[in-house]
This record gives sequence, structure tokens and C-alpha cells, in this order.
Amino acid sequence: MTTLPFDRNSAASSATEAVPPSPLPIAPLGRSGLALPRLGLGCAGLGELFVRVPNPEADALLAAALAAGIRYFDTAPWYGRGKSEHRVGRFLWEKPRDAVIVSTKVGRVFHRRGDPSRPIADQWLNGLPFEHRFDYGYDGIMRSFEDSLMRLGLDSVEMLVIHDLDTWHHDEAGVSAGMRDLDRSGWRALDELRRSGAVKAVGAGINLCGDTGRFLDAMPLDFFLVALRLTLLEHAEFAGRELPRLVREGVGVVVGGVFSSGLGATGATLGALFNYAPADEPILARTRAIEAIAARHGVPLAAASLQFPLRIAGVAAVIPGAVTASQVADIDRWFHHPILEGFWAELVGAGLIAVA
Repeated sequence: MTTLPFDRNSAASSATEAVPPSPLPIAPLGRSGLALPRLGLGCAGLGELFVRVPNPEADALLAAALAAGIRYFDTAPWYGRGKSEHRVGRFLWEKPRDAVIVSTKVGRVFHRRGDPSRPIADQWLNGLPFEHRFDYGYDGIMRSFEDSLMRLGLDSVEMLVIHDLDTWHHDEAGVSAGMRDLDRSGWRALDELRRSGAVKAVGAGINLCGDTGRFLDAMPLDFFLVALRLTLLEHAEFAGRELPRLVREGVGVVVGGVFSSGLGATGATLGALFNYAPADEPILARTRAIEAIAARHGVPLAAASLQFPLRIAGVAAVIPGAVTASQVADIDRWFHHPILEGFWAELVGAGLIAVA
């Protein structure tokens, strides 16, 4: 009887597809000891966030990312209710394990629906048929982590992120309860995973300004994954009030949402979204002013949006998302587009960015 080689290390050692070294520059993730390629791929789109992504297109997207030198993939159980992790894991199965960096998240535990006939109403257009509960305690974090490993087909990940413990997803009482769970037992789980080598760096996701202190006062995190608050179009508050402590304490930063959910790539077009809401006139006017300077310098707005966070002290990498292989090609082109210092200096002089 033929048996399947389920041992991940054995599969990695006999991988059928070689992965050449990435030509992308790398940077240290704070004092974690982990170095990241400066460009990664955010994999929320593989969970079909507002847009359907058939399996062949998902595979093509990931293949395009690998061909572009991307070796850092950020996913989460929440993305497609497990679908993104399945897709990333399936794609990486025959790749050498040490060729890639994988990040996933904890905070939600998924379970079978109580009523299979009841549709699940959320942003995942064709997510897997599971419901979830938030759980930031020891057992919930360990369950979430083990479930993620099974979906990914891995026995470890490089980065693990505390996900969505903020007032975008909970009321203030819920955030306080989650922090208590972390303090009482959840951090012990994360620390055990880090000490055992099952993860190399532990961080927290940040969607709102003002939250990093809450975490750092409670636990020694290695990094923050900052979404939307360190972008070309919005960065002054976070860079001014929170970043100095992170730099001082050696806490690394990865930036997500670099295009501000649309406006930073499309420009001030009709119906453009800014941080998942219709862009208002003040931000549209500011974007037009940046676009005018960018046009004079021959810089696509999207290239400026992608490269800007990498100029900020403490930022190791950016992880833009994509839903097609052609979008990955765009990201690759924008990442490598030459931008001279004069462009950034003019933006500073015009009061359009706070840091250069």
C-alpha cells in the first residue's frame, strides 16, 4: 500500500520546486532577531474579501508573488474563515520551508455552525462555513494556533499576531476583557510558543491610533502590524505619538493597508475609498495635491504610497494585498520605481507629509 509523505520536514527536503533566493532587500524586525524582506504579501484577498477569487486565480497570484521575489506571506484564520490559510498552505506545500516567512494570527477560534441553514453575514464572499468566537486566553490561543498549523500544513510559523483586539471589533468592555484574558493566561501561551521555537516573533495588530501603549505596558511584544495608520495619506499622529516609544524599545513595525483601502492607489477618483469609507473632500484635496507633485516628478501615486512607509524609522516591511496576479505585477513595479529625494522633500515643504 502506498502511503503519503505527511512529514513536513521530509516534504521540504524533497521539494519538487526550487525557490531561488529573493533579490528583495531585508531589514531587521526590531530586536526580535528576525529579518524580513521589505516587501511581503497581505493575504486577506485570498479569503475573498469583498471580491471572488477562484482557486486558479489564487494559485496564479501566489506564483506571481514568488516570481517577484516575495517570500513573506501574512495570513489569518479570519481571512475567509480559514480559506486564506488553506490556500497559502497548499501553495507552499512543495516549497522549501526555509525559503519563506509565514505570519498568521490568534484571537478567534472557529467552530461548526449551530444552524447550517443560517447564512453567515460578513465581508467574506465565499468564506468557509464556520462561525467563530473571540478568545484571547491560553486555551483559545493554543487552539487557534494548532488549527492554523493544520490549515497551513506547517509545524511552525515565523510570526504570530494578536488579532483585532481593539474598538473596531469590540466595545471598550470587550477590549478590557480581552486584555485581562491575555494578562491572566494568553500571554503565557504566546511566550511558550516563542520560547519553544514554534514562532520566532510575537506581535499585535493595530488598526487605531492609541493602542500600542496598552499592549506594551502589559507584555513584551516583538512587533506591531500597523494597518492604515502609517501611510502616505495618514501617518502624522501615529508617527508623532506612538512610534518614538517603539523605536526606543526596539519593537519592530510592519505596515499593512499602505494604499489606505484604495485612495492611495487610485488617486482622487469618483467613489474612492479611504480607510474603508468614502473619501471626504479634505482627504481628496490633499491627495490631489500629492498627485500633482508626483506627476511633476514622474512618480505614480501608488509607488509613493508603497514606498513611503519604508522611509519611517523602525518599519521593517510593507505587506500590500492583491486579488489578481496582475495586481502583484503592479506592486512589484511600484516597489522598484525610482523615487528621488527631491520628491519627498517637496512633499514635506508643502506640508503634505510629516516625515521624509
